[in-house]
Amino acid sequence: MEGTHVKTAETAQTGFWNKSHHLDRMTLKELVVAYFQYPAIIAYLLLAVVGIGLWTWRPAPLLQTAASIGIAVLIYPLAWYSLHRWVLHSKWMWKHKWLAGTWKRIHYDHHQDPNHLEILFGALHTTLPTIVIATAPLGYLIGGFGGAAIATATGLLTTCFYEFCHCIQHLAYKPKNKLILMMKQRHMAHHFHDETGNFGITNYFWDRLFGTLYDRVSERSKSPTVFNLGYTPEVAETYPYVADLSGGVATGHPVERLRAKMKG
Repeated sequence: MEGTHVKTAETAQTGFWNKSHHLDRMTLKELVVAYFQYPAIIAYLLLAVVGIGLWTWRPAPLLQTAASIGIAVLIYPLAWYSLHRWVLHSKWMWKHKWLAGTWKRIHYDHHQDPNHLEILFGALHTTLPTIVIATAPLGYLIGGFGGAAIATATGLLTTCFYEFCHCIQHLAYKPKNKLILMMKQRHMAHHFHDETGNFGITNYFWDRLFGTLYDRVSERSKSPTVFNLGYTPEVAETYPYVADLSGGVATGHPVERLRAKMKG
């Protein structure tokens, strides 16, 4: 249904966030202002301060502290790659009514409208448990309570960094830094050419290792499911849960759908 309106996640109805924001119509300065007002980012930063405070209260020895921070930084790209590839791009979550809403919120909506800023940020009820599970146990094994606290704080701050880089990749802005520009080009290919590769955000080591990295769109054919992740109108006939939550199944390029909506 070309041009069908698709309902998206609820926005935070406070202050700056009482209206929607789209990165393809924002400047870098506007993004920075928006970023530090978003509730999830504020929560990550506050919880990181709490984690550092807990480490200060019951610190691990210096070597174990450094190792806990290091392992959290190193494990994050693998955790992100694994979740992005095998959970966010899964074809099993939409089949279950109790998981369809979560899948819609955490990734389907983002591919349906890649530049919608509120959707880009992860939902706290899914991100926070993931961050803790990926970092705290390893930190605890290395440095006990203090190691767990500082590893979790590192994971939270790394998440803030990832989220900002993710925003930059969708912003109407061409980075001057070659490394950041490369990251942006790979991520844009993931969103607008073939969603089955380039799962990293700032680190593409695991894409290279698992054979999912591609630098040029000419290396792959254009994916017909790049915007719907395989959740087609035909699939919705059997598994209607996401469609019911979305007001239908939208097809076509997000920009074309937005233009059609504005004309309507």
